[in-house]
Amino acid sequence: MGVLSYLRKIYDLDTLDTRFTNSSSTPYKTVIESRNDAIASKERAAKWNNRGNPSRWNTPEFYLYYIYLGIVIPYMFYIAYDASRTTDPKYKRYEHFLAPGWIPGRKIDVSDSQYGTFRKNIPYMAALLIFHPLLRRVYNTVVYPLKGAGQSRPTPEEADARLNQRASFDFGFALIYLAALHGVSAAKVLLILYLNYQVATTIPRKYVPAATWIFNIGMLFANELCKGYKFGAIAELIAGAPVQNSLLDSGSSLVSWGRWLDSYGGLMGRWEILFNITVLRLISFNLDYYWSLDRRSYSPVEKQVDPTALSERDRVSIPAQAKDFSFRNYVAYAIYAPLYLTGPIITFNDFISQQRYKSATIETARTVRYAVRFMFTLLAMEVILHYDYVQAISKANPVWGEYTAAQLSLLSYFNLHLIWLKLLLPWRFFRLWSLVDGIDPPENMIRCVSDNWSTLAFWRSWHRSFYRWSIRYIYVPLGGSSFRTPRDAGRSILTYVLVFTFVALWHDIQLRLLIWGWLVVFFMLPEMAAGFIFPRRAFERHPTAYRMLCCVGAVGNVFMMMTANLVGFAVGVDGLQRIIAGIFRDFSGLTFIVMACITLFMGIQIMFEIRESEARRGINLKC
Repeated sequence: MGVLSYLRKIYDLDTLDTRFTNSSSTPYKTVIESRNDAIASKERAAKWNNRGNPSRWNTPEFYLYYIYLGIVIPYMFYIAYDASRTTDPKYKRYEHFLAPGWIPGRKIDVSDSQYGTFRKNIPYMAALLIFHPLLRRVYNTVVYPLKGAGQSRPTPEEADARLNQRASFDFGFALIYLAALHGVSAAKVLLILYLNYQVATTIPRKYVPAATWIFNIGMLFANELCKGYKFGAIAELIAGAPVQNSLLDSGSSLVSWGRWLDSYGGLMGRWEILFNITVLRLISFNLDYYWSLDRRSYSPVEKQVDPTALSERDRVSIPAQAKDFSFRNYVAYAIYAPLYLTGPIITFNDFISQQRYKSATIETARTVRYAVRFMFTLLAMEVILHYDYVQAISKANPVWGEYTAAQLSLLSYFNLHLIWLKLLLPWRFFRLWSLVDGIDPPENMIRCVSDNWSTLAFWRSWHRSFYRWSIRYIYVPLGGSSFRTPRDAGRSILTYVLVFTFVALWHDIQLRLLIWGWLVVFFMLPEMAAGFIFPRRAFERHPTAYRMLCCVGAVGNVFMMMTANLVGFAVGVDGLQRIIAGIFRDFSGLTFIVMACITLFMGIQIMFEIRESEARRGINLKC
């Protein structure tokens, strides 16, 4: 295999996640079995070629786009680099946010604490990625060996034994992992898990959904407001504030003891910051358990499917067995080490199914390619941070009026890219760890942030596991969406508002994130209205006109999405107002906006054709 061929395989959708190239209702085992079937391969290729529109990659229209974008895109990088020069008079204002870099002659932007923490701990996390699966192998060999392990079609008894083997290891490792991460605060996490388990298993069935949501949303607020329930603060609440210079004050002793306990906070003393992701797993366990009570006899055997080769849809929808909803399995799932800190999110049903039967999508060659792709992404992030100091500039309270319209726009644009990359890297790393360990969770990021033109489709590709979680546990139970009548449209908009309000509160309890969530819903409305006013069927005889019309609307969509995300995750409302004022303060800003619209128009045409190419391969990601 040549280098270019291997690079194509690295950046193939199948390497990213087999869910993207395979129907959720088709067991991946059948895909593997058909690889060596030449006749089936030819039939599949013929079927793919009949889908979608003819390719436009080699048309004069697209050659024009290549020439224009080939000039503009490098210039965009240069503008951001030019604003980051050491000779710029504004450089001294943000120089303290920079650190010595590994590229000669360049410093690196370390102003983002989230990526800085990830970057600093990469060697330790890489060691853990190797150590954890190896420790499992030792455990499986020495402590919990299985008879007949490795068979392609294990019996139900052998599958149960595999589940018990893996879950017992995950449970024990979870306790050690929690103690190492959070120290004495691990007890707080386990107490919350225990209370949630009691909500699911002890209260009357009909109250479980409401109680689950009240308890877990209450936990989100309580964790934030109580700042992780410091033992010292609890002691002060019980005994009162200590009296200074009093040796006989028992309250002082209690408070001192509480503060002493707080000093043993582990590697991550502020456990509540990343606990939000665990809340999603707690809700998943409770609701999967609640739905399973109506379908106790519902099993793969009843559906007449091979339990060793379930499709992804079956793994999610077929309830786990009654005995699987044990406290041990629950803790093993909620504190599963590779996915505990950042996800991706996997449902309890899917997790138990993969614990019982190894997923056919776990293949060494694909996992290696996924790891190489992660390394390339990490390299891209490092290079950008060495040459474009956009985050340091925005952190230093800049006077935006001192920057040109082009610089303001490109600094904002690259800021969004760095936000995307700093989220992408931890998600990819921890999913890689999970794949090495034998669990295949959904991929969180499908497309580059610059390969999105639809507000509706954007949320299917950004934090995709959370999107799928929201669909299963919020959107569908609330009735989904329909725009057949004004009443249905109003209910659907309310559903979107409720979903994105929860999404905003889940990210953080801040006003700017609530504004972000509501802006997202508001910016969806023009796209929904345009789809209703200009339906595709009305332009069947004029496909090119329809494509151009869609592209004009998509340019507006891109600007709205950038606005919402800058408010929510970058500069806030006030910062956005100053940036917009700086862009439009003179005629050069208007000229730049016109050029930006032309660039976006051509870029979106490329995006359209990427999706058409996928359709010709039988792939429809709906984003």
